[in-house]
Amino acid sequence: MTEILTSDEMRSLERAAIASGRASGLELMERAGAAVVEAIAEAWPAFRPPAEAGRHAMILCGPGNNGGDGFVVARLLRRRGWKVTLYLYGEADRLPPDARANHDRWRRIGTIAPLPAAPDFSTADLVVDALFGLGLTRPLTGFGPIFAALAAAGRPVLAIDLPSGRDADARADSAGWPSAPCSLAVTFHREKPLHAQLRAEGIGVIVKPIGL
Repeated sequence: MTEILTSDEMRSLERAAIASGRASGLELMERAGAAVVEAIAEAWPAFRPPAEAGRHAMILCGPGNNGGDGFVVARLLRRRGWKVTLYLYGEADRLPPDARANHDRWRRIGTIAPLPAAPDFSTADLVVDALFGLGLTRPLTGFGPIFAALAAAGRPVLAIDLPSGRDADARADSAGWPSAPCSLAVTFHREKPLHAQLRAEGIGVIVKPIGL
């Protein structure tokens, strides 16, 4: 049976890896972003080289380390020939240190715009949801129009770890929380409790190693 980790257990593993010197937080973030880019090619053959050249990715980055993963994905996709539009929810100077470092790396090659209330996703070949990851323990407010616009656009959506608005530990009281639509969730090291539920809903899940 595949081992399932709670969000707390996953964070503990990451902290232990960093404390032991096996990997820095920046290294783990880089590995996560690279794993997402690998998963894109696995899940969507049309996005494999050379067909990916000129494709348009819209990446939604949040205020934590999930957003940091999104900055890495943006940089790696840009390197592979994608056009990238990146939106940030929150303030850059309030990002955690590793996420801020990857924000700054992206700024050297690309632009960042504030996340609009209802973005136009119609030109995107792929949307990457890097808004909120494993740490979300409350319903999101104010994201209804964004999630509705994303659903209406009908574009493929890849969620880093899990769709924003969902609870990684699948607690019963989170069932009615507003959440982003999702075509594929890419998570790291082990599945979390929510992923079985996503599979039951017909949402793909890919688990990628990151050297923990």
